[in-house]
Amino acid sequence: MKGHRKQWKRTAALFLGSQCITLLGSTLVQMAVVWYVTLATSSGMWVGAFSVCSYLPQFLISFPGGAWADRCSRKALIAGADALTAGVTFLMILAMPYMKTDTVMLTCLLVMSALRSVGAGIQTPAVNAVIPQIVPKEELMRYNGMNAVMQSLVQFAAPAAAGTLLSFGSLRDTLFVDIITAAVGIGIVLCLPFPKEQGDLPYTGKSGTADSVLEDIRKGIRYAVSNSEIGKLLVIYSGFVFLSVPAGYLAGLLVSRVFGNGYGYLTAVEVTGFAGMVLGGVIMNVCGRFSRQFSRWRQGGRGDILLTAGLIVFGAMAVGMSLTGEFLLYLGQMFVYGIALTIVQTSITTKLQEKTELSMQGRVFGLMSSAYSGFMPLGMLVFGAMADKMPLQWIMAGAGTGLVAMGVRAAFSGGTRDDAK
Repeated sequence: MKGHRKQWKRTAALFLGSQCITLLGSTLVQMAVVWYVTLATSSGMWVGAFSVCSYLPQFLISFPGGAWADRCSRKALIAGADALTAGVTFLMILAMPYMKTDTVMLTCLLVMSALRSVGAGIQTPAVNAVIPQIVPKEELMRYNGMNAVMQSLVQFAAPAAAGTLLSFGSLRDTLFVDIITAAVGIGIVLCLPFPKEQGDLPYTGKSGTADSVLEDIRKGIRYAVSNSEIGKLLVIYSGFVFLSVPAGYLAGLLVSRVFGNGYGYLTAVEVTGFAGMVLGGVIMNVCGRFSRQFSRWRQGGRGDILLTAGLIVFGAMAVGMSLTGEFLLYLGQMFVYGIALTIVQTSITTKLQEKTELSMQGRVFGLMSSAYSGFMPLGMLVFGAMADKMPLQWIMAGAGTGLVAMGVRAAFSGGTRDDAK
């Protein structure tokens, strides 16, 4: 028993490490490309085009990507998606010396971003679906909490690393980092002893014949809609992503309008937000350590208390940040905002992993990935346009109120009782 426990812990730790390594490379490239385009063009049109290319392909491919995660080897999909993004980046590195004009360079970077987005759409559902295979159910919250901590630390370090590499090198040098991190991550994943996967078995439908990917997608959507718990979580997540845009992704715009345009203000906000996200992951990890004793309190007839509290606090902080004119108070609220953000994300991910059948994990997380890559840019488009017509504080307050209402609604919508068996 102890040997089995050590085995899953070692596998889970190595898998977490591999994903953090590849995330560092991917985040570095994404930031470096956006900064390069911003400085080279100062064009909102080009920046907007890169935003579309970074999210639209992921949104579209997440549907079949989730189906592939349920019919193919998830290990192969994860490694293959990393190899795809690294290969595209490597081709860009080889071609860059021959690009003589900025237009050619920007167009090729646009294509590279789109293809890398395809890789993310394939990889993300497979990563989330493979976690319940290697982590015991009672340890999922603890693992997801640690995963949130590591991802927040990577995202915290990536801007500084990207800025340093671009300051002392070139965009081409920065792209090389992604090749190295992808190679390390792929090597670790391929060596891990995953349990037997759904994709390792003959994949047939009820009639005994192989289903098409399109039919798999339909089955996944029907499964999510017919399961009230899973459907509710996906709806909450979609609304959460959309309504988090004003206070989160448009925070820099608010700071520049209210407190000043200095880089010191923007840096302080980013650092504070990521620090809160790290602490939020620590809190979820601690809760996961006592998951068995905590489960009856965490999940009951009146919904998930952690998820409910996270949504209400998240929304309340958004409203508070819209009202304050003191920068230190704003930073304090941003810190709590980051904690609540991680609690909501981790709670939803953990509950989906617990409630979804193993054979449907890929498709459900494909829907979750498509919700993020669809509603986040939609929120940027809608709220960004509104921010040019009315005070951003009004928008933040409205979105925050909506998040609080979602939390209250979740508290009284009824929960699941199947955990209290």
